[in-house]
Amino acid sequence: MQYLAHIKTQGQLDKNVAFVLERQLKNRTYWKKFCEVFTTKEDTADEGWRSEYFGKMMRGAAWVYAYTRDEALYAVMTDAVNDLLSRQEIGGRFSSYEAGKALCGWDVWGRKYVLTGLLHYCNVCRDEALKARVMQALCRHLDALIAEVGGGAGQVPITETSSWWGGVNSCSVLEPVVELYRRTGKAEYLTFAEYILSTGGCREGDLIELALSGEKLPYEYPVVKAYEIMSFFEGVLAYYEVTGKERFLLAARRFIEAVFKSEITIIGCAGCTHECFDHAVVRQTEYSGVIMQETCVTVTWMRLLSRMYCLSGEPAYLDQIERSGLNALYGSINTAGNEQYSFEREKYMPAMAFDSYSPLYMNKRGRGIGGFKEFASGGYFGCCVAIAACGIALMPLTAVMRDEDGAYAVNFLCDGVVEAEDHTLRMQGDYPRGGKGRIIVSCKGDKALAFRIRRPAWCTEMKVNGKAVGAEGYYTVRGVFRDGDGIDVEYGIALCAERRNGKIAFTYGPLVLAADALKSPRDLRLPVRLKSGAPLQYRLLPPEEGEEVRLMLSTEDGELLLTDYASCGKQWLQENAVISVWLNEG
Repeated sequence: MQYLAHIKTQGQLDKNVAFVLERQLKNRTYWKKFCEVFTTKEDTADEGWRSEYFGKMMRGAAWVYAYTRDEALYAVMTDAVNDLLSRQEIGGRFSSYEAGKALCGWDVWGRKYVLTGLLHYCNVCRDEALKARVMQALCRHLDALIAEVGGGAGQVPITETSSWWGGVNSCSVLEPVVELYRRTGKAEYLTFAEYILSTGGCREGDLIELALSGEKLPYEYPVVKAYEIMSFFEGVLAYYEVTGKERFLLAARRFIEAVFKSEITIIGCAGCTHECFDHAVVRQTEYSGVIMQETCVTVTWMRLLSRMYCLSGEPAYLDQIERSGLNALYGSINTAGNEQYSFEREKYMPAMAFDSYSPLYMNKRGRGIGGFKEFASGGYFGCCVAIAACGIALMPLTAVMRDEDGAYAVNFLCDGVVEAEDHTLRMQGDYPRGGKGRIIVSCKGDKALAFRIRRPAWCTEMKVNGKAVGAEGYYTVRGVFRDGDGIDVEYGIALCAERRNGKIAFTYGPLVLAADALKSPRDLRLPVRLKSGAPLQYRLLPPEEGEEVRLMLSTEDGELLLTDYASCGKQWLQENAVISVWLNEG
């Protein structure tokens, strides 16, 4: 399954890309500070992770550029890459740690993100000479790491290069190592990747064997840091892609299944205790006085799922990408431009583009800045802000894709245009709030095309050109199309209730709903008592600004206002900005 080079969506998916493009990615001040740390070495003193910001945001910028083709963004990216290249050490290293205090803390993690960011820039770079310089710099950078880290005499084992999380943060360098092997064919890079795999990714236990055996769920692993473990399994999948060794595909697949079974909450994120696996499927209904549901976890989960989807073509992975993107990720966008609280400074700080944590039960947004670090030259940044753009771009890029036979996979039937060499597709739909869409073909003469139209997991029934279809996953339409021909699609969409631990939550199609104390006069702590044995009764209201869905649910005690989760809690500086997905059930 392949992403398309020319797709343009409209509506919420495109609006969110525009937001991150203007509010974050074109900010040259950020990029300058990201590059400076490789000269100032300011992570040395606190074993910090400032070195991750460049690579995380460059990866996101490359994905956003692949979608928008925004020339101003391309110029900013290119200038940032040239700035970083100028800071490479004589020995080849890009590191924010002084040489004598390297290979500890988050040093290898930061070196990984240099590889990641520059490789993604190469995906969109149009200057062959610059691309050659970048590739040369990347090889020197990785060569310097391989010289120091490994299983040989005088080398530091990779699982010993960090005191954090069993070294899995360092072992997640596996993915860009494999990618650099794919592009260069250098055998030593594949050998290094296989060395990393031989460690199992963690000094406290072999993550690959744990996934394969299935005897323990992720919250029972010896290390439970969700983001880093998911990132390691991205590398496991990358290794499968270049070698075809089925064991590693199976390990990644079983890991994903285990995470979904035990960790993924109703909004599509994991971890109700900070950013750690903690059996969140069960714990998501509890009040939490700590931060939870980190945006870094959301985006990395989406990336891992998208990689598996591209390999397998199985739409079940898209169901999860959709849930995470529309709810957890979109909910984290700081559309109101609110200040955000810093635990480190114990005060509210000027706004950034994304919030870091997503509440589920009787709590507020804006409660912390994930991965907060200040720069020696002033200012600060955070891990979630750096990573989020990648997930934002992933949504429209995944809307329509093409399989190896040339068939279009219509995954999210939203408004948009797909341009090919000899035809154009115009999509019309009220996604994600509604259930109707149309695909219109523009072409000269006859054009043979195939469409695989996804039936989402939330769809109660599906009609194509007025005919009910019973397909699960994809329904295929093949034919010869003339200019103006179209395909009409209807998705059955309904309000549904989910019950767990004496609580109740509601979904409307792909959207998770929530109660917002600033929108509703009702006390959110009051129990929701539905009419016994009766179907859910509700009435749809016109959405207000920033909302996708607004409805009134009928209960035994009157009506309850619910709106899409992503629109709730955005005014978190106000005193009573409490929101809740899970509600007490009477």
